[in-house]
Amino acid sequence: MPDESDDYLSRHFQISGVDLNSKVEELSRLATPPHSPNTPLYQAMLSTVVRMAQADRNRWDAKIMQQTLREMEHAFSVLEQFKRRRKVTVFGSARTPSNHPIYSLARDLGATLAKHNLMVITGAGGGIMAAAHEGAGLENSLGFNITLPFEQGANATVQGSNNLLSFHFFFLRKLFFVKEADGLVLCPGGFGTLDEALEVLTLIQTGKSPLVPVVLLDQPGGIFWTSALAFIREHLQDSGYILPSDLHLVRLVHSAEEAAEEIAQFYRNYHSSRWLKEAFVVRLNHALSEAAVQQLNNEFRDLCKHGDFQQQARCESEKDEPELCDLTRLAFAFNGRSHGRLRELLDVVNQPHNWAINAR
Repeated sequence: MPDESDDYLSRHFQISGVDLNSKVEELSRLATPPHSPNTPLYQAMLSTVVRMAQADRNRWDAKIMQQTLREMEHAFSVLEQFKRRRKVTVFGSARTPSNHPIYSLARDLGATLAKHNLMVITGAGGGIMAAAHEGAGLENSLGFNITLPFEQGANATVQGSNNLLSFHFFFLRKLFFVKEADGLVLCPGGFGTLDEALEVLTLIQTGKSPLVPVVLLDQPGGIFWTSALAFIREHLQDSGYILPSDLHLVRLVHSAEEAAEEIAQFYRNYHSSRWLKEAFVVRLNHALSEAAVQQLNNEFRDLCKHGDFQQQARCESEKDEPELCDLTRLAFAFNGRSHGRLRELLDVVNQPHNWAINAR
């Protein structure tokens, strides 16, 4: 819903004869730690609830809002303890039997990701989800379960632990699958797996989700993802429904080691990214050489709406994340469309021979 203007609340407050706006401001100040930069955000949230109360919407709408806010706050609280660890969300069929080669592959994947100090997120169910958690072990596992009218038990690894979150709404569960993920691995599966694959790619392609590695994992000789990619090329790419570069957003591999290496390689130099007004800023663990920056300007200028790529030693305007201020920045006026090409650029950035000599 679009934000309402400030005088929207004022009209209701004048009618009621109570200055609720000042009450909201007072409550937000009382509830928020002093000097918190988030105070205006909390005030806006409280104002949204007040607007809904003023309108006294139907009970179902109110229950949806209450449940959503409660589930999100609880999830934020639980996940706070894991925020310093990178995580990989693994999708795949809950119906995969334990004697299937894909089950063994998913178990190996979980163990390999754990060796790279990566936590494994799944939907906490059976099949691929159980296998990935089994391989990773509880210390390296997070389960996002869904509460259903019929019994939905979590797998043995995360059942009854503090590493398990249960969601009432599918859309919130899907939000956290993507929000918490520094990488995604998709094993063969049914409608749910395909839904997650296409939704994740849509979010990244449109810039609604940060760029992360998306890995399609199949057994050696398997044709599940090969057939899916062939369909996408023939019916989507060749028809002009997607850009050819959009397929650079996914990588097909056939072993747990390849999947883990694909994710590790993505973060070899790239750390994270964000928008700062008109500039798109890529944070780097290592500064690039002058020759590498020139290469980017020669090969990837199509990503820039105007100007070129500028490497900056440290930030001055990102005071909200002081722990990242010492990282080198690569800033440019990103066109906001070509995320597949952006992935190609990051592949160049992640190659050690493109780093400044004193940064290797």
